[in-house]
Amino acid sequence: MTSNPTPAHFAKAGPRIREFIVTPIAVVDPPLLNAAGLHAPYALRTILELITDDGISGISEIPGNRSTDEALEAAGKLLVGRDVFQLSEIRQVLTQNFGKETAAERGLTPWDQRKLVHIFSAVEVACLDIIGKVVGRPVVDLLGGRMRDRVPFAAYLFYKYKGAGGPLAFGTDPAATGWAAARQAEALTPAGIVAQAEAMCREFGFQSIKLKGGVFEPQQEVDAMFALREAFGPDVPLRIDPNAIWTLETALNYGKQLEPILEYLEDPVRGQENMATVRKALKTPLATNMCTTSFEDIPNSIALGSEDIILSDHHFWGGLRSSMTLAGICETFGRGLSMHSNSHLGISLAAMVHLGAALPQLTYALDTHYPWQSDEVITAGRFRFEEGSVAVPEGPGLGVELDREALAALHRNYLACGLTKRDDEIEMQKVQPGWRFQAVRW
Repeated sequence: MTSNPTPAHFAKAGPRIREFIVTPIAVVDPPLLNAAGLHAPYALRTILELITDDGISGISEIPGNRSTDEALEAAGKLLVGRDVFQLSEIRQVLTQNFGKETAAERGLTPWDQRKLVHIFSAVEVACLDIIGKVVGRPVVDLLGGRMRDRVPFAAYLFYKYKGAGGPLAFGTDPAATGWAAARQAEALTPAGIVAQAEAMCREFGFQSIKLKGGVFEPQQEVDAMFALREAFGPDVPLRIDPNAIWTLETALNYGKQLEPILEYLEDPVRGQENMATVRKALKTPLATNMCTTSFEDIPNSIALGSEDIILSDHHFWGGLRSSMTLAGICETFGRGLSMHSNSHLGISLAAMVHLGAALPQLTYALDTHYPWQSDEVITAGRFRFEEGSVAVPEGPGLGVELDREALAALHRNYLACGLTKRDDEIEMQKVQPGWRFQAVRW
């Protein structure tokens, strides 16, 4: 006969955080257009490395912002000495120190401007990387286990000016071919968007396509979607994201035009009430990364019926475990779930893939900016896409390791470029003087 374990069986503490290292970096980013303006020649990211008292390293990556970095440094002072297995306690310590954020603090831009969710995400992913190494299991197993071996992604198209970012911000390498040439090429017309899509799909094998809209007068973007349909046929799902910059009237008008060809329409209008109005009028499913972005948004979302699909992002929802909680809520209330993306490197992509592999249901391919980036900060080099999918990394934890030489070089980029936060409006003004971001433009 066996007895139940007593508390003494669990008395041994796990590895504790000895070092908490925050490194801001800048990675080359092409001049991509969106509703908020223009990408700078460099995108900012922040790498967090935790090292335990027994020398185990765990890493994570979040969007870069000096204000968030300073808060993350402050978090480190609270967390050194903490047991990495005690994630609920760690979260409580951070909440008690930083307070709670409201959904309003997300801001009006396409990207999320909250600090605390980024801190939660950075710390949790790095801790899970360590825990996985301690127990000899990949992060996907810590999230409930593997539901799939490969995670599908969609081609993510952008209107763009000529250039590849960094030193080639508005220039080109004449020797470039294939996707490298397309990554540099101007794409401002439907034909340019189709050429971009063809090059990206040839290179990465993507099976579905998304266009970042909200840049031009809506009919031009609708024409681009129909040009994609003509080029790729009815078997390739299409989606467009105007980033909530359309009026209600515009969304209803052009949404009707797009009904025959869209897999889903992402954030055509601003706010849950307007989204609910559009959702009732259209047959096309609506997705969001802007009107339902936190757990406090969920009750009103369900009451109004503001969207069909929530595009999660573990950086913005407070980590991988919170994203699994969101998946359960979506399943309960009949919502689809996929993932939003940002200008990420391999650490962030690895975390996305582990999460995507663990989700019980994954109806829609995930977003990724990864083809637009050319730098990397992991030792294995850039991830490979096969037929638009990424295999779950092998090995314990995230399955990726930090390339310290690359990290140092990208940190030098950060120091040299002078950027401290993302501001697409300022970058756009360099091309179009006087340009201003408008929360609703068309």
